[in-house]
Amino acid sequence: MKTLRNPDFLREWIAYGVAAAVLAVVGALAVSPLCGVLVLCAGAVFSGLHWLFTRRRYRAIADLCRELDRVLHGGGDLLIRQNDEGELSILRSEIQKMTRRLQENADALQADKKYLTRAMEDIFHQLRTPLTAMNLEVTLLREEELSYRRRIELTRELKKQLQHVDWLVETLLKMSQLDAGTVTLRRDDLSVHQAVEQAAAALTIPMELRGQELRLEIGGERFTGDLPWTAEALGNILKNCMEHTPEGGSVTVTAEETPIFTQITVRDTGPGFDPADIPRLFERFYRGSTAGNGSIGIGLAMSRMVIAAQNGTVAADNPPGGGARFTIRFYKTVV
Repeated sequence: MKTLRNPDFLREWIAYGVAAAVLAVVGALAVSPLCGVLVLCAGAVFSGLHWLFTRRRYRAIADLCRELDRVLHGGGDLLIRQNDEGELSILRSEIQKMTRRLQENADALQADKKYLTRAMEDIFHQLRTPLTAMNLEVTLLREEELSYRRRIELTRELKKQLQHVDWLVETLLKMSQLDAGTVTLRRDDLSVHQAVEQAAAALTIPMELRGQELRLEIGGERFTGDLPWTAEALGNILKNCMEHTPEGGSVTVTAEETPIFTQITVRDTGPGFDPADIPRLFERFYRGSTAGNGSIGIGLAMSRMVIAAQNGTVAADNPPGGGARFTIRFYKTVV
């Protein structure tokens, strides 16, 4: 039998047998031969009981080994069929916790691989469009019969595509740094007005060309954060509002400070969000139904990452009265 081939069990059984034999001899010599026989019989009974209990314990260990082997070969979770107390049950419970944690880690790694694959496909798709246009424009620029005016137009378009690619690569790099946790954001006491003005600086001319107005209804509200990163996050939100606001419209930024948080609200006079898009607006590479042709779907995702890294939240909705609204909160304590 397998139990008898176990060296630990054999050593214990031999030790019990020798001890029983010695006690039997001592009892026979010191008391009577009957006492020696009784001691020997008692030793045999105890040895038999020890064998039975040991065999039961080793069977439980063997079952546990088979369960582990099944789990290691993709057979699902470890099954706990016994609820008895004891060291073996504790070991079984701890092994179950370990295998579950390993399974969760394996599932997380598999999900990360799938996410990375989808992200690489999205990045390739986003780069392929401007690169194809740039390749075509370079081919046209090589034509000798091309007029000077047409050459200038193609050069401007080529520069625009290069700027688009540069922005895309730079933004993806920043997002990867945020994902990896290699960015150390400052914790400075900042003015909301200063952050919004810096964020809106790059949109001054585009909004002027569209006949749009940027309204700042901000007082002395303050929050804790990193000015350059916060300005970039706010800039992406303001840019989104500008692009979805018709000519002659306006984008309004208001602020409010409470003992718990500082809130920044950005609202436009555009058509608002499609209700089906709102739950996914801040997902990476998600393009809503009202997104423009040049939209990539990473601006709002980056804004959420930067704000979240500064103990903040951002949400979007369609407020009463029309338009779209972004609500940003920077909390003063960890939430």
